[in-house]
Amino acid sequence: MGGAVSAGEDNDELIDNLKEAQYIRTELVEQAFRAIDRADYYLEEFKENAYKDLAWKHGNIHLSAPCIYSEVMEALDLQPGLSFLNLGSGTGYLSSMVGLILGPFGVNHGVELHSDVIEYAKQKLDFFIRTSDSFDKFDFCEPSFVTGNCLEISPDCSQYDRVYCGAGVQKEHEEYMKSLLKVGGILVMPLEEKVRPLS
Repeated sequence: MGGAVSAGEDNDELIDNLKEAQYIRTELVEQAFRAIDRADYYLEEFKENAYKDLAWKHGNIHLSAPCIYSEVMEALDLQPGLSFLNLGSGTGYLSSMVGLILGPFGVNHGVELHSDVIEYAKQKLDFFIRTSDSFDKFDFCEPSFVTGNCLEISPDCSQYDRVYCGAGVQKEHEEYMKSLLKVGGILVMPLEEKVRPLS
């Protein structure tokens, strides 16, 4: 999936293209996208594709297309101080962008099935914190990643204001996913081939 916008030469050009195509519509989402260079989440030998509007997969590591992430970010209607659960948190790219919006009083949790991907996400998060100029410009809600199956989260766990599930979800799991939400919360997930917000 992806390929909806033309390729950029760098991160800013990619964001310009996403804005022009109306995938990015709000200032908060634009700032988060500009603050984190998508190429930093690629393995070195694949970085030439980082600014294309395409998904990337290598082993268990997966990044959705930028147009998908921007649709998700807009649909989540993120605000400072909210709690966020990312099911299938992958490289941590989305969770880190969300953390820039949630600020110091938010909650930012990621659950990922593959332990090697959790290690990759932690390395990328550490790299962002240590090297990014953007890190000092935001009150960051640092994501916390754990290994687990998102369909086996205990019902005793806290509920969240915003939940995103990047994996394909069968219709029969929709109610389970909704049970992870606080009243009035927003769930965004692919259902029947479309990314859609549910509440």
